[in-house]
Amino acid sequence: MSALLLQNTLNGLAIGGVYAMFALGYTLVFSVLRIINFAHASVFTLGAYFTYLFTGGSFADGLLTNQALPAQVALPFILAMLAGAGLAGLSSIAIERVAFKPLRSRGADSLLTLVSSLGVAIALVNIIQYLVGTENYSFSGAFATFPPSVNFGTELQPIRVRTIQIIILCVSMVIVIGLTYFITATKTGKALQAIAEDATTASLLGINTDRLTMLTFFLSGFLGGIAGTLVGVSVSINGPYFGINFGLKGLAVIVLGGLGDIPGAVVGGIVIGLAEAFVPAQAIAYKDAIAFALLFVVLLIRPQGLLGRAIVQKV
Repeated sequence: MSALLLQNTLNGLAIGGVYAMFALGYTLVFSVLRIINFAHASVFTLGAYFTYLFTGGSFADGLLTNQALPAQVALPFILAMLAGAGLAGLSSIAIERVAFKPLRSRGADSLLTLVSSLGVAIALVNIIQYLVGTENYSFSGAFATFPPSVNFGTELQPIRVRTIQIIILCVSMVIVIGLTYFITATKTGKALQAIAEDATTASLLGINTDRLTMLTFFLSGFLGGIAGTLVGVSVSINGPYFGINFGLKGLAVIVLGGLGDIPGAVVGGIVIGLAEAFVPAQAIAYKDAIAFALLFVVLLIRPQGLLGRAIVQKV
């Protein structure tokens, strides 16, 4: 394998890991409730900002200008990330209570939930902008004990990949394994599968659908918070639209991998990441178009996505 081929492959895997991290939160909610939560992009952003706050960071713009937690309250990065992800999970539950539960209780069309979650996403972006402005924020000292990059080549022909990108890919794989086990091998996971199959029947069988729906949104938000923080370490938090910029690509990832398929989210992310990594330098401005063209071609051949199952219409 040539050095350039290996470099592009590793870059593609690293980029794909970023997309997969974002898409997992989308996938978890869709796999259980069969709805797309557009507000997940804002939760992704909130997780990054919460972590930044817990690490002792201060804001340079907005209502919270020059505000920061006391130095004695600031947490080490890993603990701050878990605390930020926890708050992101609680935020996701709040979104479910406001944007989804009222419509679900009234038996509203699923299209209305898309519109509702999109409205919440826009509102959250504006609230974030009002509170912290549009400045970029970075995590100084995160993973400082690790080398900045790992060389997969030789001294004469180095093939370097940033350490944070390797961490993101590894975390994505661990989350996929954990979620797959949780959904398929635990009592709670089987209850979630029952809700996905038929929520009304699951409720009649004694499953607390409301509680498990809240759990699903919490897990989705928690994963979104972890993803937002790790991506923030990689590229910095570049304003309130930080998560929105990943939202469209995340949707492409879950459609390509197979709607509701957890391993499919990672496969879809890696496929799109590799497609972008192999775009020639002279066509780099069109890498998004090439990635979506790939999505279009795959869906023409396999409409259910790479790992998705064909939906059987019941009549």
